[in-house]
Amino acid sequence: MQVEVSAYAKDCPSRQILDRIGDTWSVLIVVMLADGPHRYTELANRIQGVSPKMLTQTLRGLERDGLITRTVYPVVPPRVDYALTELGRSLYGLVEGLEKWAETHIDDVQAARTAYDAAQA
Repeated sequence: MQVEVSAYAKDCPSRQILDRIGDTWSVLIVVMLADGPHRYTELANRIQGVSPKMLTQTLRGLERDGLITRTVYPVVPPRVDYALTELGRSLYGLVEGLEKWAETHIDDVQAARTAYDAAQA
């Protein structure tokens, strides 16, 4: 049975991809890895507010989807690097745009929220 390829279709697998790339942590990880490989601790230290469990789950999901690679080096202590794949690099331009839009328009969004909340009160 062929599944309809439309994000609007209930069972379309593309929804899973939209969920992945629409996730806050995924966006921040992809943007951070755009400048090269990083270790887990570097990601954890830079991305404030992400729990170790959520960071691990997000990294595994991105790896499963083919967006990042995980390289383990046989040294003591063990070293693990995460890097974007070619597929991940193709996503970077989109998520970088989202990040820049959010940073550029945060004042507008906050003003709109304040006005909305005042009108609802």
